[in-house]
Amino acid sequence: MTAFASSLLVLQGCATAPAPKAEAPAPAPVAAAPAPAWKQGMGPDMANSKLAPLPGKMTVTPVSDIPIDKLKLPPGFKIEVWATGMPGARAMARGDNGKIYIGTRAIGRVYELSDNGKERTSRVVVDKLVQPAGVAFKNGSLYVMAINKVLRYDGIEKNPNVTPVDLTAKFNLPPEQHHNWKYIAFGPDGKLYVPFGAPCNICELPTPEYAQIRRYNPDGSGMEVLATGVRNTVGFDWHPTTKQLWFTNHGRDWMGDDKPNDTLSRMQKTGLNYGFPYCHEGNMPDDVVKKANPCAGVEQPVALMGPHSAVMGLKFYTGNMFPAEYKNAAFIARKGSWNRNQKIGYDVVMVKSSADGKNAKITLFITGFMNPADQSFWGRPAYLLQMPDGSMLVSDEQLGAIYRVTYKKQQVAAK
Repeated sequence: MTAFASSLLVLQGCATAPAPKAEAPAPAPVAAAPAPAWKQGMGPDMANSKLAPLPGKMTVTPVSDIPIDKLKLPPGFKIEVWATGMPGARAMARGDNGKIYIGTRAIGRVYELSDNGKERTSRVVVDKLVQPAGVAFKNGSLYVMAINKVLRYDGIEKNPNVTPVDLTAKFNLPPEQHHNWKYIAFGPDGKLYVPFGAPCNICELPTPEYAQIRRYNPDGSGMEVLATGVRNTVGFDWHPTTKQLWFTNHGRDWMGDDKPNDTLSRMQKTGLNYGFPYCHEGNMPDDVVKKANPCAGVEQPVALMGPHSAVMGLKFYTGNMFPAEYKNAAFIARKGSWNRNQKIGYDVVMVKSSADGKNAKITLFITGFMNPADQSFWGRPAYLLQMPDGSMLVSDEQLGAIYRVTYKKQQVAAK
């Protein structure tokens, strides 16, 4: 074989050899799933904490399983199980003819409770909504507000199967779910007041439409923003003499067992800011979301209600059954903490102050839902409703029960 032929064979061999394979691109890193909203703001020192929101009980609790005798009230007051069988019971609204409507969260229902004077019976009037916590009643109509739906049931007390009017589009609800289960109520001005909570534990707000209190005309028109910086209010009422709105507000989690406090605040005028996300309880800068002078211009609370105590329903007592010293006092249900190593709350308290919110004093009114010794609890009081006779209803979200509080003056034994 000639040198030329040998070289040709070598070249041909080179020509037919397979080309080296190109290396496949490295897979893109998988983004870590964002922390659930309740975990936001958890510092590295808390990474191993076992604290987490407490699951609710979504089954019926028989009367025989409710330890009502464990509850303690001031002398002369009595508490009894008034109704059961409504898992997840939260806010209550009374209809014109005396029926009680009860909102829920996780179970997605609204209950109707009827009382014939001897017994109470309940039925589900709304089902399969996304956290329909908001219920209000006006001029014969029941208003139900879920996270993504607003419905009006006209004449429901007389026509139990009425088809609802869908008002959702007019209310223009924000899309985020966290903290947007709502307490709603009609004010003295006839307008519907609606809060929109922060969509996180702690964060810069994605849009200004969160952490607000608004009001609307009953048909959803005429929206006004009344207050900003309100992290999560799920209870409010109007002061009997000043007619100003007072509201409870949940403080953020993961700043520690003893900070920040939940608060009771009042709205002296519209346009006030209550601090979130930069400032808590009026004067405590946040340690994650920061800005210069974070508490400048922030409205100060009427009262500090305990760290992580989960302040819920608020009602000013205007009835005549309770003693005179209870008149115009604010009663507040504290559902009880989860983001605290030593539990707090699980009670109903009374706040007395001057009409302008000064000199507030907090006293316990109903205790016994929780055992401080072993940190166990059996009930979680959520909302309050004053009845026409001056008695007070208390909803228990944990057991799906309604309790009734009455007062009878104690007789002094003759000597």
